[in-house]
Amino acid sequence: MTTTALVAPTVTDYTTSADLATLVVRTTRDGEVMLAAEQLRLSCKCAHCTRARFDGRFPQGFPGIAITEIGDLGYGLNISFSDGHNRGIYPKPYLLSLAGR
Repeated sequence: MTTTALVAPTVTDYTTSADLATLVVRTTRDGEVMLAAEQLRLSCKCAHCTRARFDGRFPQGFPGIAITEIGDLGYGLNISFSDGHNRGIYPKPYLLSLAGR
């Protein structure tokens, strides 16, 4: 009897697009997935952004936002943005869920 295990895709590498408007994530299964900087900024779950949502102060969009820095924490990425926000940690499975994977 053969058993087949379902293995979720794993992030293997990442980079930004030349214009810094997109995070390009490479995975073990899907090749590359693209996540817009604005989508990432809107999806931040840090305490500051969570509180701003709760208080009704979170913006509806971040037009023209860019990714300025990425720190790899092993389990996730700490992404900094051109609006100065640098508190968001995006676990790698969360990034893939944002990409619909």
